[in-house]
Amino acid sequence: MSSPDYDVLPPGRPPRPKLVVLAGPTGVGKTDLAITLAGRFGAEIINTDSMQVYRYMDIGTAKPTPEEQARARHHLIDLVDPDQPFDAALYLRLARPLIAELSEKKIPILVVGGTGLYLRSLLQGLFPGPSRSEPIRQRLHGEAEIHGRAALYARLAEADPAAAERIHPHDLVRIIRALEVYEATGRPISDFQAEHALRERPYQVLFFCLSLPRDELYARIETRTREMFRQGLVREVEGLLDRGFSPELRPMQAIGYRQVIRHIQGRLTLAETQAEIIKQTRRYAKRQLTWFKAQPEVRWRSPQDTTAILEEAGRFFSQNPGDD
Repeated sequence: MSSPDYDVLPPGRPPRPKLVVLAGPTGVGKTDLAITLAGRFGAEIINTDSMQVYRYMDIGTAKPTPEEQARARHHLIDLVDPDQPFDAALYLRLARPLIAELSEKKIPILVVGGTGLYLRSLLQGLFPGPSRSEPIRQRLHGEAEIHGRAALYARLAEADPAAAERIHPHDLVRIIRALEVYEATGRPISDFQAEHALRERPYQVLFFCLSLPRDELYARIETRTREMFRQGLVREVEGLLDRGFSPELRPMQAIGYRQVIRHIQGRLTLAETQAEIIKQTRRYAKRQLTWFKAQPEVRWRSPQDTTAILEEAGRFFSQNPGDD
């Protein structure tokens, strides 16, 4: 088995903070296992789910419940309202000093979530990419208004299939950025990202990715979706709208929220809403798995492999820098 992603440091250089990453597709069981790990090691959890940073969006994001958060301290949850800007750069500005503080206090750190962009930014640094080209960007926005984002996504899939695999077809901001880089440089943005990934990384990392057989994962997604409705997902979305949050906000267009808004508007029945959420969540899980499979040093585990994961994490946390 390959060693974790940490190395022997030059003399006099302080050891890099240690992170145990617990990632995987939506619905696979990350939260339960993370709380078990936190309880065993006295660890604290840093969220890397891009939707759980928003207040009032609890059920549809599968945010850890107050009871779960009482069992293990969670960070970077409930940071902003849905109409406030938040992105990977801001996430990084909050996460980096937090990790430094926890590491200084000798508190074990668990990084838990499934948003690839946030994980990549945290572990490899934020990829700045070539400079912005406002003329290209404005033209692409205009084309999206005329022909729809699907046309731009199809163009991206042809020009940069690797980037298209990682970008949601509705994520117009990232679609336009990828096309902008391609048109401005003649190179896919995925090439620049691959080069960036080769740079020195700031942390010692033990990276677990949880996985299940596809049929089992899909069944869990269906069960969890129906449970969200029993918990009051429709009421949660109605509450967001009552607070004045526009249905057009980016967080409100996320899987689950977008479909429930259409239901509230009378455009989908409840059964159609649930079926559409299940279908889109399965597609999202597939894209997540594609991203994780491309990451180096990932250790694939079943969420039932609790004992093995505890043992590996225990060795990692206890190992001194340079022991590997």
